[in-house]
Amino acid sequence: MLVYHFSEDATISAFAPRASRLGEPLVWAINAWHQPLYWLPRDCPRVAFWPLPTSTQPDLERWWSSVAGRIVVAIEAAWLARVQGCRLYRYSFDAPSFEPLQDDAWMFVSRSAVQPIALEPVGALLEAHAAGGVELRVCQSLVPLGKAILKSSLHWSLIRMRNAQGWSD
Repeated sequence: MLVYHFSEDATISAFAPRASRLGEPLVWAINAWHQPLYWLPRDCPRVAFWPLPTSTQPDLERWWSSVAGRIVVAIEAAWLARVQGCRLYRYSFDAPSFEPLQDDAWMFVSRSAVQPIALEPVGALLEAHAAGGVELRVCQSLVPLGKAILKSSLHWSLIRMRNAQGWSD
């Protein structure tokens, strides 16, 4: 199994652990199924969600009944031009170099420096989302969606929300 890291920098030969929200230096990676969450510029705020086996019927009807993809990723309209112009690269790693986070089996970390085994461009990001079965939504503001999805029974991921217009923790 491979895990991945995405960057706008195509010149990284090794990833060294960096300070993290977990209080220790780490290198982060993601599994294949969840990689569309990172097919955006690094600092782009996003709200992503998808159903779980435990999602309630009312939440599935409210949030998922009209979705054709496997994941919904929403971004702010203010970021659309940057998304369209972004050159993003996927670094691949052997999974044994990483361990899964206990609370998120799709996120992986390494406590030591790691070298990628492959590097490839993601290509046009809007097309990558479409080809990856992702419903990409462009919203004027992520705040209403972000606050509402937190209360749902779907799995959600709010990434870089500190950069979202009007968001406060």
